[in-house]
Amino acid sequence: MKRESRGIQSIEVGGELLRALARCGEPMMLRDLAREAGMAPAKAHPYLASFSRIGLIEQDETTGRYEIGALALELGLISLRRLSGVRIARPRIAALAGQIGHAVSLAVWGTHGPTVVQLEEPAQPVHIVMRVGSVMALLETATGRAFAAFLPEKTITAALESGLDRHGVGYNPKRVVKGVKVAEMLTEVRKHGLARALGDPLPGVNAFSAPVFDHSGHVALVITAMGPEGTFDARWDSPIAHALRDCAGGISKRLGHGITVAAE
Repeated sequence: MKRESRGIQSIEVGGELLRALARCGEPMMLRDLAREAGMAPAKAHPYLASFSRIGLIEQDETTGRYEIGALALELGLISLRRLSGVRIARPRIAALAGQIGHAVSLAVWGTHGPTVVQLEEPAQPVHIVMRVGSVMALLETATGRAFAAFLPEKTITAALESGLDRHGVGYNPKRVVKGVKVAEMLTEVRKHGLARALGDPLPGVNAFSAPVFDHSGHVALVITAMGPEGTFDARWDSPIAHALRDCAGGISKRLGHGITVAAE
């Protein structure tokens, strides 16, 4: 039986106020919010004061009602953007795998770095160490390099300085890439719109990775196609490369990338 991790009870108690506010969907007075959360107003008020300080809720100075704050809205929007991108990409990833006859994965930028959220394998599976939930090394894998080439430089620098890369699939401490070589490697990715791996980090397996951009131009997802070097055509202009670019471009367009709105 799995043991639950130790939590902070006061946060869980205060969380009932956030749930109550979410259920209502409208600004609420203290007494109503407290009642909905099953606590006295005097008990609820300190929680609301703390939530206000960190932006989870806001209080209207005129009406005194509480509503969802800027931080809560930001977290919700991040979740929606990520989930909607994955939802749109899922069927297209499956179709791409069928089209090219090779394994295809979908990754997002998670807490620990490039994280695989979907993996479509061909009828004849290739031996790969990637699985759903795998975190990929940032500079040693095609998936990681596609993120590194298009995410903000400060994000990648912070990730590398914190040692995030050391925990990813494909990381090899004996072959750490630094400085000029990193810049050259990422420039190549931007030039071709793809990251490429030729039998490295997994011997005998080639891969291409393509970024998917959202409406604001930020990389939201990375699609990776991979297969045995004997059958996976890793030329930059190969049918696999074209199919992957087309798939990523189609999803990007669906997410609003490249759509301009004329100013009034």
